[in-house]
Amino acid sequence: MSGLSRKKKLAEATASLSKIELEQLLRYWPILCRPEQRLPGLSRHHDPWTIWLMLGGRGAGKTRAGSEWVRSIALGEPDIAQAPHRRIALIGETFSDARNVMVEGPAGILAIHPRHERPAWSPSLRKLEWPNGAVAQVFSAEDPDSLRGPQFEAAWADELAKWKHVEETWDMLQFGLRLGAHPRQMVTTTRPIPLLKRFLADPSVAVSRVRTADNAANLAPVFLEAVVGRYAGTRLGRQELDGDIIEDRADALWTRDVIEGNRADAAPPLMRIVVAVDPPASSSKRADACGIVAAGLDDGGMAYVLEDATASGLKPPEWAAKAVALYRRLQADALIVETNQGGEMATNVIREVDPSVPVMSVRATRGKYLRAEPVSVLYAQGRVRHVGVIPELEDEMCDFGPGGLTSGRSPDRMDALVWALTELMLQDRKEPRVRML
Repeated sequence: MSGLSRKKKLAEATASLSKIELEQLLRYWPILCRPEQRLPGLSRHHDPWTIWLMLGGRGAGKTRAGSEWVRSIALGEPDIAQAPHRRIALIGETFSDARNVMVEGPAGILAIHPRHERPAWSPSLRKLEWPNGAVAQVFSAEDPDSLRGPQFEAAWADELAKWKHVEETWDMLQFGLRLGAHPRQMVTTTRPIPLLKRFLADPSVAVSRVRTADNAANLAPVFLEAVVGRYAGTRLGRQELDGDIIEDRADALWTRDVIEGNRADAAPPLMRIVVAVDPPASSSKRADACGIVAAGLDDGGMAYVLEDATASGLKPPEWAAKAVALYRRLQADALIVETNQGGEMATNVIREVDPSVPVMSVRATRGKYLRAEPVSVLYAQGRVRHVGVIPELEDEMCDFGPGGLTSGRSPDRMDALVWALTELMLQDRKEPRVRML
């Protein structure tokens, strides 16, 4: 259907609406919200859900979604609730947080109601009362015992990961959810804690993920430039902006703290640059990825990881062309190619793409873990820095232990990194000319 036809149909559908009805339609949250803010539908995975967990970044729209859900169940809107919920609990990190964010905030419960529907707010009683008799009580997670006694049909728990007494408060809330045919609760939070891991493993929990960037239209440009621009892709950014749950593997060779502590905005003049290639055994879509990582060394012996250009599902001429293109763009000194997979085929296919490129073949004689261990020591010594953020490579590094990756996949990105840094830092070489990036 063309844009003109849609506008015509919309005009016809709204022509008979009164001004009040049109205003109600324009405020109707299921139409206004983004897909990830929409109430989860019943499915074989969440049939029916008891907890709606919304994981999201700062300013991603979690509070607005929570406020709209409370409004909908309090009023008993047909698409959300079969009947109005008369008793609702609102729990924040502190009473001040609950009041300033959940109730009185710019995306809070009072702000998202039309004036004629707005509940009466009694701060001294910590209570919201709707004209239809629905009541929401406000609680602080600092006082778990305050949830002893009251009973509810629904609850909204905000910033659960920041609660001081999270387990005790959550347990007391569960004992109070005993009204109605199917008590439900919504959780809006960002940071990972053990309780959230249990939620993610529970089939009765519906999970929605919202990112700060998805709500860019409603955020200040200065915030987007200063905060999102600076932290996007970093561990802190992925946690606070994307709502990702990021953890270090206990037996991994690398930790995120070490990588974050040695990050650089840009590389200085470099004495040597190499592009390392870890070729896949085949070119099928199910084959391993072709690891392609570039790194350089400055005149003080500090290494800089410049780029991860790893690719999946490419035929040999395609990944070879990608590696050569990176070599050319960075004005590198050599391509380092592992020849265990496919023997001389890997070097031959690169020479077919560009016979002028110097190719250095390397062959693994030890296992991946033993090869990677001395490179991880270089990181621990503060001798390697990542230029900018390289999320997929860093995820692989921090998930690589004695048994490989937890997924069982081949660590192709990490392999290429290891070959690059081994060539630059664990071999005796003469100093070539400086490369400016």
